[in-house]
Parts: sequence; C-alpha cells; structure tokens
Amino acid sequence: MKIGIFSKLAAGAAMIALTAGAAKAQESVEVLHWWTSGGEAAALNVLKENLQKQGIGWQDMPVAGGSGVQAMTALRARVTSGDPPTAVQMLGFDIKDWAEMGVVGNLNDLATEQGWDKVIPAALQEFSKFDGDWIAAPVNVHSTNWLWLNKAALDKAGGEPPKNMDELFALLDKFKEQGITPLAHGGQPWQDGTLWESVVLSVGGMDFYKKAVIEADAEALSSDTMRQVFDNMSKLREYFDANFSGRDWNLSTALVIEGQAGAQQMGDWSKGEWLRAEKKPGEDFVCIRFPGTQGSVLFNSDQFVMFDVGEDKRNAQLKMAAAVEDPAFQIAFNTVKGSVPARTDVPDTEFDDCGKKGMKDLAEAAASGNLAGSLAHGHAQPSSVKEAVFDVVTQHLNGQITTDQALERLPQAVAAAQ
Repeated sequence: MKIGIFSKLAAGAAMIALTAGAAKAQESVEVLHWWTSGGEAAALNVLKENLQKQGIGWQDMPVAGGSGVQAMTALRARVTSGDPPTAVQMLGFDIKDWAEMGVVGNLNDLATEQGWDKVIPAALQEFSKFDGDWIAAPVNVHSTNWLWLNKAALDKAGGEPPKNMDELFALLDKFKEQGITPLAHGGQPWQDGTLWESVVLSVGGMDFYKKAVIEADAEALSSDTMRQVFDNMSKLREYFDANFSGRDWNLSTALVIEGQAGAQQMGDWSKGEWLRAEKKPGEDFVCIRFPGTQGSVLFNSDQFVMFDVGEDKRNAQLKMAAAVEDPAFQIAFNTVKGSVPARTDVPDTEFDDCGKKGMKDLAEAAASGNLAGSLAHGHAQPSSVKEAVFDVVTQHLNGQITTDQALERLPQAVAAAQ
C-alpha cells in the first residue's frame, strides 16, 4: 500500500516538474533570420547569450540567403498558416509591407520607457515605425558602398587604394598580373545589385543616385550617365573568376582573405568574416569606400520586427527588444558583425579602425545630406521595384542583354513594378 502512495506522490511530483518545465519553456523567443555565415552567426550568439542570462530560451529559425528574399518567403508561409515567429530579422520596405498587413506587435511602451526617439536616427525610424507606432528594434546600420582589399596584394600593387573608377581598373589590372582573381564577386541578383548601386553612386554622385534610384526617374534611368554605369559594370565583369555564378558572398570574401583574390565590393558585414579569420584592419586588409563614393553612404539597417504572437509570449518579446537596444549589446554585436550601432549615443572606443571609419562616415553623411537607402538591401524602393532592377542588372552583367537594351528595359521594368 505504501508503495502505491509513494508512486502516486512521485507521479504527482513528476507532473508538477513537467508542468513547471513547460511553463518555463514558454518563456522563449523563436527568431527567423538569415545570419548563417560564420561571422554573422558569431554576432547573433551575442544576442542569444544575453537573453539566456535572463532566462529566455532561443528557438533558431535560420534561412540562408544574403538579402533576406528566401527568409521573407519562409515568413509568408508561417504567417499564412497562423503561426508567425516571435521576431523576424527584416529590412526596410519589407517592414512596411508586413506592418500594412496588421500582423506586427507594438513596442511603444518600451520605446518610450527607454527613450528610443532620442537615440535612434530618423532615417532608421522611418522603417522602425508604422503610423507613428514602434514595431521594430533596429540592431545596426550597415553600409553597402565599401571595397575590401587584401593588404598584401595591395602592397604588391603599389599600396595606393584607388580613389575613382579609373584607378580601380588600374589596380585590378595589377591584381591580374599577380595571377590572382582581381575582383571576387558572387553571381547572385542581390550581389549584382549591391555592386551596381555602388557604381551608380561612383559615376553619378549622390544627386544622380537619388534621382535614378530613390525617385526612379525614367530619364535618369535611361540617361548617358546610366550608360556609363552599365559600361563600367561590363568592364568589371571582366575581372571576375570563371566560378563566380551563384557563389555566396562569404565564399567570395574568403577568396580575398586567403589571397586568392585582390578585392571584393561588399557591405560592411564582410568585415565579420575577416575578424572571424583573426585578420586585422590595416595589417591584413584595407577597408575603403567604393572608389568615387567618398563622403556618401548607402545604408541598410537590420531590425527585429516583433509579430503579434499573443500575451503569453509578450514578456519574452519585450525582453528581446530591450536587449537589442541595450548599448552594451549594440557594442558587443556590431564589433563582431562589422556594422555600426543603431544608436547615436554609443561611443566608438571599442571599435576597430574600420568601425570607427564607418561611424564617422555615417555621421558626416547624415549631416551633409549624403546618406541614402540601399536599393539592393531594401531601403530605397519596395521589393517589387528592387526585383525589377535586379532582373535587368543581372541579365546585363551576364551578357544576356546589351547596354542599349538595359537602358531601354530598366525604366520600363521599374514603371511596370510600381
């Protein structure tokens, strides 16, 4: 009889433990993101560890793909089935699109309590808010118009970073003479677009970039200046290696790190790969603004959009948003990721030379009116227009259409997508 009683007591205790464990397990966040490269994953671990210290579990939902296109496809499936994740890494106009659907959470109370309005730049708030309500917590500010150079290859080529397109072509010729791939590039539409927007800014300057890309002006999109952009893209294509098609961006970065290539045009997330390989700016690699774009910054900002997932998950969600905006986290994350903080009150003392340059460039560009959203990374146009531009740029870069055809199709494709 006693055995039965103790068995019942043990079973009851076990049930209580399971129930308590289940309640505790509910205090977690499920996060959809596309930070899957080594450097990106290392940066994301900073956030995971921060939340774990607060007793918040982390359910990872990684979706590979450098611009988030695949992640948005996965998100649509989740939301359509009535099971949205807690938080989703998102960019620019995608945030606005999801907000319009009425499926995102509200962070106003937390934002007011922590004073986000005072420390997050207006350019980011344009995407962090919808109808005046905070719906996202910005993690960082990336900029896309960078050129990354292998320092040993640069030194061998004379040691002088290029200041304009002509000097860039001259340097790439010297890299070719060294027997290495001059320009490491991954042939994916978003990477083609990232290169293209830097060339647009280099050739035409910020006023032209705003006219052609931000305003989508038909005359600018078919102008002689845009002809020069496409001609330069054709010339840059000659410096790619034969295996560029379809290659992920971080594999191209690895070629430059290993000295198999001389340079890569890529956003500042590329630096995370260099740091993970234990390389140092100024010693192993050189970071410069893409030649001809000095003084201007094309930006994108990773933000975590909080979805409306019910009150039972609300506490964990708010803790995650608070952790994202914690200045200590902004430093820890962005020094690993390669980006700069989303908050303006974070000092640059713990950032390396490239980070300090990024923070200084961002502040100066914002003050001078030379800060603009990146098209390739969702901060210049809605995704429909972005994809239309990608189609033309990629077809041209791969030799499927001529420059004349590109100049004819680009304004047509943009108009059709609007």
